Amino acid sequence: MTELLIKRFIKDGDDRSAYGKMAGKVGIACNVLLCIGKFIAGVLSGSLSISADAVNNLSDASSSIISLIGFKLSEKSADSEHPYGHGRYEYLAGFMVAALIIVIGAELLRDSIRKIIAPTEVIFGIVPLVVLIVSILVKLWMMHFYRKIARKINSDTLKASAADSRNDVFSTSAVLTALIIAHFANINLDGIMGAAVAVFILISGIGLVKETLDPLLGKAPSAETVEEIRAKILAYDGVLGTHDLMVHDYGPGRKFASVHVEVSADLTLVECHDIIDKIERDFLKGGLNMLVHPDPVSSDGASELVGGVLKEIDERITFHDLRAIGSPPLKVLFDCVLPPNCPSTHDEITAAVSEKLNEKFEGCRAVITFDDGYASIPQTSHQE
Repeated sequence: MTELLIKRFIKDGDDRSAYGKMAGKVGIACNVLLCIGKFIAGVLSGSLSISADAVNNLSDASSSIISLIGFKLSEKSADSEHPYGHGRYEYLAGFMVAALIIVIGAELLRDSIRKIIAPTEVIFGIVPLVVLIVSILVKLWMMHFYRKIARKINSDTLKASAADSRNDVFSTSAVLTALIIAHFANINLDGIMGAAVAVFILISGIGLVKETLDPLLGKAPSAETVEEIRAKILAYDGVLGTHDLMVHDYGPGRKFASVHVEVSADLTLVECHDIIDKIERDFLKGGLNMLVHPDPVSSDGASELVGGVLKEIDERITFHDLRAIGSPPLKVLFDCVLPPNCPSTHDEITAAVSEKLNEKFEGCRAVITFDDGYASIPQTSHQE
């Protein structure tokens, strides 16, 4: 069915936005039909949980509308006020879907508690039974549909919609179970089942809020992404190391990055520029707009000495941009990135490095700038 919809509504050359808008339209149609069916079943059976499930489908239709609008807005091209494009509209849409899930979960929990306190009779019937079974089957299909499209276009918004459809399968199954038990065992579990499902929905919604907020708040790139970028940069001839990687996410397919690349201080400016230019062009071909800053590195023995002292303090400490200036007494300047819970203070580290440098270069002292690490890159080769 999913492949049939893709062939019917997606044309050759369509971008990810076309997939997102198709998914939104499918969600609106399915949820509106399910809402109508459950509302009728709820009235016929007198079941609050079925009626609440109908409202849940109505909210899902609203979520699909939000997703559709989000994909529509995100496809707008860059302009003078938004030079990085409008891709983050999709993240905002995903966040709003997650927020709606929490609201529905809270309302369902409230109504379920009321039903537990004051239970009412639930009337068993063929229509409510068929409607609930069909709803479960439709939501199972929608879950797989959203997941497949989400993987195809890497969409957090559709991942949230898939999770919501999964929650609906659980909630409707609980309502169906309560209906059957009430009829055959004369035990009214309508409110209890509703409350259990509501708690599950709330937990899921909170998790989805975090997932959709992370890219908006500037989440650090994954360790896999960092290592992939590092390995690719180090593969270029003339590159000695890399540090200070920063990746900015302006929406799916709209990522920008900057990084410092260490090269030999013996290279000419033209030679250095050729290396940097090639790195930037190659990353751009892969879809990542990379800005590279070159750092010259001299081989005077100070790097190995500094690296040894820092490893004695904490093996997780990294450093870069090391250079020596002035005639004796020398000053060795470098940037240092400390790990969380480092056992030594800035002053203690500076004093330890200066003492070691002074043993080899009389009167030498260290001038250290302590940096924040925006992405964790392992120690570069020239420091090892």
